[in-house]
Order: sequence, then C-alpha cells, then structure tokens
Amino acid sequence: MFLRTILNTAHRMVYPFLPIFARGLGVDLSTMSLLMTGRSLLGATSPIFAPIADRRGRKFGMLLGTLIFTLGVGLVAFRPAFWTLAIALIMAMLGKYMFDPAMQAYFGDRIPYAQRGTALAVTEVAWSMAFILGVPVVGFLIDRFGWSAPFPFFTVLGLVIFFVVWRVVPGMDSHHELTNNSRAGYRAVLTSMPALAGISIALWASAGNELVNVIFGVWLEDSFGLRIAALAGASAVIGISELSGEGLVALTTDRLGKPLALTIGLVGNALASILLPFIGHTQAGALIGLFLFYITFEYVMVSHIPLMTELVPSARATMLSLNVTGHSIGRALGAFLAAIIYQRFGFLFVALTAVIFNAAALLALRRMQKG
Repeated sequence: MFLRTILNTAHRMVYPFLPIFARGLGVDLSTMSLLMTGRSLLGATSPIFAPIADRRGRKFGMLLGTLIFTLGVGLVAFRPAFWTLAIALIMAMLGKYMFDPAMQAYFGDRIPYAQRGTALAVTEVAWSMAFILGVPVVGFLIDRFGWSAPFPFFTVLGLVIFFVVWRVVPGMDSHHELTNNSRAGYRAVLTSMPALAGISIALWASAGNELVNVIFGVWLEDSFGLRIAALAGASAVIGISELSGEGLVALTTDRLGKPLALTIGLVGNALASILLPFIGHTQAGALIGLFLFYITFEYVMVSHIPLMTELVPSARATMLSLNVTGHSIGRALGAFLAAIIYQRFGFLFVALTAVIFNAAALLALRRMQKG
C-alpha cells in the first residue's frame, strides 16, 4: 500500500493540476488532453510485458516496473520540458502497469479467493492515499518551487520503492510455478468469453471515470476560480471518498459476492454521474458530488480486481495485464472525449456520457455471468 501510494500519486497528480502544467509548459488544454490520451493508449501495451511476471517471477516484474517509473520521472527532474514530461508520463504509466499486475498476481497466488477481496482492498487504499496525502504534498511543491518540482521528489522515492521490493519480496517463490509458454497464457485469456467480458467492464467503467478525471480540475477552476491549494484540497476530498469506497469493499465484497458488489457500484456511479452537474452549482455541492462519484467508482474498481484474479488462474499475471489494457483503452477514450465534450457542450454532457459508459459496463457484467 505504501509503495503503490507513491506510484499512484505520480499517476494522479496530473489531473487536479492539469491547468497548472499546461500554463507552465505554455500549451493549451487540448494539447494536455491529447497527451493524456497518448499516455493511456501506450499503457495499453502492458500485455507485451505481462508474461514477464509469469515467466520470470512476481519480484522481477515489480522491480522492472519500478525501474521504468524511476527513469521516466528522472527525465523531467534532469530537464523540465514538454517532451520530457510526455516521456515521463508514458514511462511512469508503463512502469506502474508492469508493477501492479505483478503485485496483484503475487497476492492472488497466496490468498484464498474467499478473502482476496479484503486483502486487495487494503493494497488499493494506495489510490485514496495518493489524493489524501500525495497530491497535497505535490500541490505544496508546485506552489513553492514551480510545476516541475515534484519530479526530483519522485525520482528519489522510485529508488526507495526499488530497494524495499528488493529486500522484502522473496526471490524464490513456492506459491508460483514459472511458465515457459507465454502464448498459452494469452490464448487462455483471449479465448475465454468471461475474461473478455471482464476486461470490457474495466474499459467502460474507466472511460466514464476518466471523463470526469480530466475535467474536474478545469471545471472547478472555471466555475469557482479555485487555485492550487484549493484544487489540492478538492483532491483530498476525493481521496477520502475513495478510502471510504475501499473500506466498503473490504467489509462487503467477499460477503455479497463480487458480481453483486460490482453491480451495486456501477449503478451507484451512474446515479452519482447524473447528480454531479445538478448539485455542482456551489463549491460545497461540487465537492459532495465528486465525493459520491469517486466512492462509487472505487467500489467498482476494487470489487472488480479480485473477480479478475480468478477468471484464468493458470495465467494470472497475463489476465491482470490484459485487464490493465482494458483500463488503458477506456482511459484513452475518456481523455480524448473529455475536452471535446466539455468545451463544446459543457459539464452536463460529460456527466451524461459517463452514465452511458456505466450502462455498457453493466451489460458486459451480465455477459460475463452468462459465460
């Protein structure tokens, strides 16, 4: 949880401070939105690296992901510019998307399915900690030292992650039998209808979430003139909502069953999406709406992961990496549409599009259960 908080903070800091990064680099919002789209699309290449954790071990996958992340953020620390930021965001995404499936497979190898929802919910607390603790620290650094200030900080922390994984995670793993046939893993996942439907759930739910992710900082600034410190505070509110969602998963998902919990989360997120533009006419209303939106989305995501760990146990890391591909394509779709819809039609239509994506995810869940 601690190590993933660092990785997730570097991933999430771009969203609330998107206008600040754009101004610091001298580019417009559309350019930054395209950069976010490119980041998500390249994150979809994670299955290329998926067999590494199945073939070389979970520890190797986590270490390689950490190394890629550290080299990426180190580029901006060395030379702050738009092109280094673009490379850094892409490398940080690839590193994180290599680290996370290896880590989740590591837990999936060890923890019985009946308790796996609770255990993985603990590691997913890193998402909320990134907004509660990490983003406010990033906001402080940007406010004091400029837009590039967080990157030397993350370079040092990347080295810390590498050292901790090297020391703590065992090299010889009796819980996982290494495989030499990568194609068999891909074939097992890509020929399974429940697996493909599960991946599409990730795609549609992430697309809806990314629409709001990319725009909420701009929306708050346009509507209420919020600046750096206030945007960091809004991120903390979102972090608290996600922490609540992760707590709910830990308490309920294993008891309810993963598919029912996922259904509740998707319906709740669709309702929160509809509500958000109507109660967001005041600053307090906007923060309440964001709280409801993110608590329901987090409930969806954290309920979804343990379900995916058991769909193709023979190729668990490959399955989880292809699930990351679903998230990446969904986030790319959401990031691409976000600025277009917001600038042409306003925030109401951003929220309505998120509802449509949630409905598509519900249909995919039904298809998965039939399979």
